[in-house]
Amino acid sequence: MPHLPPLTVFDVETTGLDPKRGHRIIEIAGVRIEQGKILEETAFSSFVNPERDLPYEAKQVNGITEENVRNAPTIMTVLPEFLEFAKGSILVAHNATFDKGFLEMEKEFCWGYLELPQFLCTMRLSQSLFPTAFRHSLDVLTERFHMPLPQGRHRALPDVLLTAQIFLKMLDAGKIQSMDELRRRAGLEQAVAR
Repeated sequence: MPHLPPLTVFDVETTGLDPKRGHRIIEIAGVRIEQGKILEETAFSSFVNPERDLPYEAKQVNGITEENVRNAPTIMTVLPEFLEFAKGSILVAHNATFDKGFLEMEKEFCWGYLELPQFLCTMRLSQSLFPTAFRHSLDVLTERFHMPLPQGRHRALPDVLLTAQIFLKMLDAGKIQSMDELRRRAGLEQAVAR
């Protein structure tokens, strides 16, 4: 396994698929990977009050209800806390373009200047390692690596822990030897702070 800087694997659950259409984050979770170890005991997880009703379709996917988010803090509190948790690390997500888009839109709701770290994408890494595979979802990768699906799939923290485990398995499977190679295979352009 290559010598890696600290990483924060994260996931968001949302009210819909497009932050430009007003969809919001309703849950965010993250777990750090340091020196090749998943630090599950210090994981970050929080509901987020989106300050709007939850669409029926979103509730069907992630099971998050109005009761879960009604008394939760808003993104103005949760996003700075999450970025403090992730400080000094590179963010990793499955289909990171989706999660990055939400973080970039949601930071506009936060007072002050928030800078997002670099991002790596486990889906891009899978596409690079398994170019002939048709699908690269977490469920498909779970089958590929003979792992059990976690209880609570499509909730932020179980998905984060699954993604972290799959990420480490892909590093081994791809015999990735350097951070430069990992960036080439899984990197997104660095987020531009506004």
